[in-house]
Amino acid sequence: MGTPDNAAANAQETTGIAAQNWARASADPQYRAAVIDLLGALAYGELSAFERLAEDAKLAPTMDDKAELAKMASAEFHHFERLRDRLAQIEAEPNEAMEPFAGALDEFHRQTAPSDWLEGLVKAYVGDSIASDFYREVAARLDSDTRGLVLAALDDTGHASFAVEKVRAAIDADPRVGGRLALWARRLMGEALSQAQRVVADRDALSTMLVGGVADGFDLAEVGRMFSRITEAHTKRMAALGLAA
Repeated sequence: MGTPDNAAANAQETTGIAAQNWARASADPQYRAAVIDLLGALAYGELSAFERLAEDAKLAPTMDDKAELAKMASAEFHHFERLRDRLAQIEAEPNEAMEPFAGALDEFHRQTAPSDWLEGLVKAYVGDSIASDFYREVAARLDSDTRGLVLAALDDTGHASFAVEKVRAAIDADPRVGGRLALWARRLMGEALSQAQRVVADRDALSTMLVGGVADGFDLAEVGRMFSRITEAHTKRMAALGLAA
């Protein structure tokens, strides 16, 4: 999965919260609440990704494709387990941490249910990558322990190269497929950004982290730049797929 330009973020990694470990940073109750929210959102996202990949495997045209998706689903579940275990380790109840995000994520998946195998691949590649870019931006502002866990949970499970290979081959075989998938990807982009904004707006601790006040947070102008970087990364991924953004 592509990573946005984090030069500005990396410059902050030696100051403030980003230079602290969890034991020190979590002394701030607002920061602790923001991290619990973040890990809860990520954990439910990974659990949803596991369920979706397992479901998408039913649409796969070959046994090899089914096996590839099953392997990716397994990797997503292991990410979920690490996040769930970390929530328990910091004395947060995992189900309670995930519950506030279930509705928005479930609605996103209902609104963007793929109608075929190729739409499923594009959704996994485009939708998951937008979410990963967002969480990577936030991770630069986290304490060192939490940052490492979040980045590990965002590791590419292999879906990026697999999706690019399969989608490009389908477009080469039938160029008309490209127009349909480009429209689908644009819809996914809009839905994913809307969902991310809704999640942040609904959770006070997370929104405070993003717009300032906790964890060397972004100011409002930086939030705008962050979404610009995410959009640029999306455009590059579309080009990799052979689709117009």
